[in-house]
Amino acid sequence: MKQGIHQILYDYLLKTGMNEDLASYLNLLIVFVTALILAWFLDLIIWKVLRSLSLKVARKSETNFDNFLVVNRVPRYLAHIIPLTVLFKFIPFAFFHFEYAGNIALKMLQIVFVILTLYIVKSLFKSTNDYLKTKPRFRDKPMDSYIQVFMIFAWFVGILTIFAIITDVLIWKFFTALGAGSAVILLIFKDSILGLVASIQVSINDMVRIGDWITFEKYGADGNVSEITLATVKVQNFDKTITTIPTYALISDSFKNWRGMEVSGGRRIKRALIISQKSIRFLTDDDIKSFEKIELIQPYLTNRSEQINSYNESNQVNKELPINGRNLTNIGVFRKYVNDYLQNHSAINKGMTLMVRQLEPTSQGIPMEIYAFSSDKRWENYEYIMADIFDHLLAALPYFDLEVFELPVSFNPVPTE
Repeated sequence: MKQGIHQILYDYLLKTGMNEDLASYLNLLIVFVTALILAWFLDLIIWKVLRSLSLKVARKSETNFDNFLVVNRVPRYLAHIIPLTVLFKFIPFAFFHFEYAGNIALKMLQIVFVILTLYIVKSLFKSTNDYLKTKPRFRDKPMDSYIQVFMIFAWFVGILTIFAIITDVLIWKFFTALGAGSAVILLIFKDSILGLVASIQVSINDMVRIGDWITFEKYGADGNVSEITLATVKVQNFDKTITTIPTYALISDSFKNWRGMEVSGGRRIKRALIISQKSIRFLTDDDIKSFEKIELIQPYLTNRSEQINSYNESNQVNKELPINGRNLTNIGVFRKYVNDYLQNHSAINKGMTLMVRQLEPTSQGIPMEIYAFSSDKRWENYEYIMADIFDHLLAALPYFDLEVFELPVSFNPVPTE
């Protein structure tokens, strides 16, 4: 039956007096062009129908997933399936007298169908990825890495299928041959395998999320993570440059993630004033009376002076030398002043660690470090708060007869000829 149907045009051409070769070529041309026109027409009609239906469904649906399907051209790719099937049916009729060329045409259509399938799978994965990114639960997860893994596997299978079609070899034999070449495959896909392992560990251990502020000194990265893929992590630095880091570096090297600070109640201030040792001394009664004019520490000085005087009198301490007995020092009083100043500062989180500590003396002087947390974690405001605190303390040092250490400026006379 099939032979009679496809030969109707061929027999008609022979009856017109045309020779067999010319009739065969003309039959091929007419049937093949007719098949292409029919496939194109079907593709256009099906696409218009699918587009209309998809738009209606997208408008009425409560979910955004169908919108992403339309954006990623899934209906457009699906519209190609039936026209390709029509071409499959027409190829045997068109190439009846050209078996070798017909086999080549069928293989080409099969390859096109494999590639179309891969594009459909890719669009479905991309739509799923875009949809999941709209969900708070998945917004900061490295979904791009998993999509890339699936697509690598899909393209791997697709390429093997294309080779099987071209060589007429069963696809399972390709997989059998892969055992011998596994070392070469591991070498070729080393970065992808390392990236896959790293992506899984990063996700499971919650090491990095999209949007996290990280500092990776080895790669010069200091900014927010904008993308996590199978092979790379993109960081947009605060100077608006982009740094690309290998994904596996996140588990093989050390980096700093500032997320803990961002979700906490404050941002740490850890900075020291280097005080000149020459300016440190014991306080006299006149000094104490002068310092009592500083309202913030006036109650402390009054109470502390009474305790010290009571102790020295009860122990009959010789106060001709200030070193005898108990005494106040200007650096100790200043340390108390700094602590009270921070306790009364509106921008400091009082519920977190707050201390003023004296560090080990150095060749430059004695570091007095402030360890506290600002309530406002935004970078600009944080820097303003810290600068405001140290502006005040630097200006307050002379009131306690203290000096900040500064390297002496050496005198370099201008050489004369």
